[in-house]
Amino acid sequence: MLYLFSVVFTFLALFLIPGLFISRRLRVPLSLTNILRFIKITASKYDDEEERNDKRDAMGEKEKRASNRKMPKHVAVILDGNRRWAEKRGLGTSEGHEAGARRLLENAKDCFAMGTNTISLFAFSTENWERPEDEVKCLMALFEKHFRAEMPFFQRDKIKILVIGNRAKIPESLRGLIEEVEEATKSYEGKNLIIAIDYSGRFDILQACKSLATKVKDGLIQVEDINEEAMEKELLTKCSEFPNPDLLIRTSGEQRISNFFLWQSAYTELYFPTVLWPDFGEAEYLEALTWYQQRQRRFGRRV
Repeated sequence: MLYLFSVVFTFLALFLIPGLFISRRLRVPLSLTNILRFIKITASKYDDEEERNDKRDAMGEKEKRASNRKMPKHVAVILDGNRRWAEKRGLGTSEGHEAGARRLLENAKDCFAMGTNTISLFAFSTENWERPEDEVKCLMALFEKHFRAEMPFFQRDKIKILVIGNRAKIPESLRGLIEEVEEATKSYEGKNLIIAIDYSGRFDILQACKSLATKVKDGLIQVEDINEEAMEKELLTKCSEFPNPDLLIRTSGEQRISNFFLWQSAYTELYFPTVLWPDFGEAEYLEALTWYQQRQRRFGRRV
């Protein structure tokens, strides 16, 4: 009798009670299949958590190693992939751009925290005016929204905001807001956030040539005075202490810089990760920094 009681108790303890718990937890009928399913789900969650912990540990180690080496003073980024990111998730184009805008400020904070002084973002190219009217309006509205929302952050962290490009076509309300943000942050030093709106490298080189030609015409300089240094002083990136980027990142896997910083990128390291822009986070930025630093050690290039 005692033996039978022991067997029954063991069955209850090892199978029936846990089975009832699992059935209640999953809200499914009690069966061996559902018990095995619960075990599989639990094991999967444990593996995912372990993987996330390993990734966090690895990121921490990478960040520590990166901080011990020389950092790029100026990082330029072409924000590519918002529309494809949204399409892959069955979302609208505007939602992709909104996700990209949120990522923009998060990554800028990471860059500054790791020792980069100047960050340039190719946010809206001259060619982007050819996109659908609704999409262009959405992008202009996003610029206004985030300039207003992030003003306290710019002032608290003393980040100097500089917007480069041809402002003639952008909405008057956005132009006024840009001037307001630039005026409010113009005295800050050490952290420069350059945002390129209606910018193209060809336009930049052309306006620099026109400026030099005007100075020659007005007798301010001689033709013989025109050299690379004089040219760089006329480019729109003269607004930064570090006019030429050390590292240029273009997300989405496109291996070209299109129409961005054509003059400024002559001696820049070019990095092309395949991740779409809204997914380019701290881990991906650390990968880019590690790649950059390995290039410096290998080829002895400037940092």
